[in-house]
Amino acid sequence: MDIYDFKNAILIGFFMAFMIGPVFFMLIQTSILKGAKAAITFDLGVILGDISFILIAYYGSRSLLEKIKDDPRLFFIGGLVMIIYGVITYLDKQSKKESLATTKDIVVPSVKNNYLKLFLKGYFLNFINIGVLAFWLGTVLLVGPALHMDQQAIFSYFAVIILAYFVTDLGKIFLAKQLKDKMTPNLTFRVKRIMGVILMVCGVFLILKGFIPNERINEFIQ
Repeated sequence: MDIYDFKNAILIGFFMAFMIGPVFFMLIQTSILKGAKAAITFDLGVILGDISFILIAYYGSRSLLEKIKDDPRLFFIGGLVMIIYGVITYLDKQSKKESLATTKDIVVPSVKNNYLKLFLKGYFLNFINIGVLAFWLGTVLLVGPALHMDQQAIFSYFAVIILAYFVTDLGKIFLAKQLKDKMTPNLTFRVKRIMGVILMVCGVFLILKGFIPNERINEFIQ
């Protein structure tokens, strides 16, 4: 995996950590109400859910990847998945009031932390979100052929994404009180829409990549 792929994986992990959804707010809430150790335990469960989805997406689509790895339609499929996921994120109808309540209005009695329960809660809260599987599937469909179906390179790429995601989450956990004050309903709504637009733009770029020679894309980036 070259330095470009390495930096790209870090960026994906970083932006993933700021995807607005139930996991985002539950992580902040857990950090504020139960402490950093409890939040880290919850986050490890979330990450295990992501790893499960990555394995499902990779092994479930491996035969497809082998058949169409040189087919430009692969980029179309991956881009379309990202566009759909972006549209869903952009049009999410969750009210601003619900978003605010997740971090500010919920009161939980002070009890001893059950770390196993927190870990499983993080895992299943992430695992039941089919949108996360769609995201990883689209990423696998893109990354596999780009890395020449080299299993070690592919898993190294996703390991960097997960590591960047976890490190960013650690920052969120330790700055939870500040984030709590900053995440107003309006800001939450705007961030969610911005992330939806970013996903849609990335999806369009992937679709175009299937029909534009790599040399021209590299010239444009440089």
